[in-house]
Amino acid sequence: MEIDFDGVKVIGFDADDTLWVNETYFRDTEEKFATLLEQYETKNKIDQELFKMEIKNLDLYGYGIKGFMLSMVESALELSNNQISQATLLKILNLGKAMLTHPVELLDGVEKVLKQLDGKYRLIVLTKGDLLDQEKKLERSGISEYFHHVEVLSDKKEKNYKNLLEHLEISVDEFLMIGNSLKSDVLPLVNIGARAIHIPFHTTWKHEDVAPPEEKNGYMILNTLEDVLRYL
Repeated sequence: MEIDFDGVKVIGFDADDTLWVNETYFRDTEEKFATLLEQYETKNKIDQELFKMEIKNLDLYGYGIKGFMLSMVESALELSNNQISQATLLKILNLGKAMLTHPVELLDGVEKVLKQLDGKYRLIVLTKGDLLDQEKKLERSGISEYFHHVEVLSDKKEKNYKNLLEHLEISVDEFLMIGNSLKSDVLPLVNIGARAIHIPFHTTWKHEDVAPPEEKNGYMILNTLEDVLRYL
């Protein structure tokens, strides 16, 4: 559905899979991880156990690549009954390091959109994950100049958004969030009275899957980031 954007003064952008490619690299690394452990279990079992480990560790490590690396190591130890070799553990750590140093690949139209919105709105980045990793990705992206503020949240729930908007002195009725995750970037904002635009990415982490509400009040779905220029 279309929504009224009158009164919007501040636009928040999710980072991973909204501004640049991210989840694709996780899927690629999971494939390589499964290959390293293929002597111990089937790929399907390895995928399942790694996902369980990631969810179990979220409260300890939070979101991001470093927590994913630790979960891979712990899963490898469990799946191999502690028989995994040091050489293979090193390969697993190197998979994570490769993710941390991977070049940033901006999604189509990102810089064009930011250039056109810059000056018309106050633009901020609201993402979750590891602080250092996200800061480095933004630095390598070449688009940091467009943003007035960058916030790396431990989670993206209603209370996180409420606290941040209050801290930044942003009224919810003047705020618009743009992101690829219905669960993290859209529904929490709608629930607190803000507006949102959902731009799905071609692959989504299972933890972010959520059934869409029957009525799309307060948000709209677009195919690409460039489509927002038709409305803003």
